[in-house]
Amino acid sequence: MHYQKHVFMCTNQKVPGKQCCANHGAQEAVQYLKEQLLERGLHGPGKIRVSQSGCLGRCSQGPCVVIYPEGVWYRYDSLSDLDEIIEQHILRDKTVEHLLMDIG
Repeated sequence: MHYQKHVFMCTNQKVPGKQCCANHGAQEAVQYLKEQLLERGLHGPGKIRVSQSGCLGRCSQGPCVVIYPEGVWYRYDSLSDLDEIIEQHILRDKTVEHLLMDIG
């Protein structure tokens, strides 16, 4: 496997008036997550890859992140939510239950 984990973060911008991740600071969140992983020496080949994505189809639930290979979907409201995803899911392989998205 080229990466241990691959994190996709929606940064999609929809037409004005439509809810989308870009309207919730998604671009800044991607940069923040990358910086946090770089500081820990966890970003890059053989480690963790963070990629921007187009719409992941969960706009109504807020900005979202999906982590593979587990296929776990999270929503976040703040950078501290992203910190929790890093600390719990990425570093400890523990699901952050209260940030899980309803993907049913």
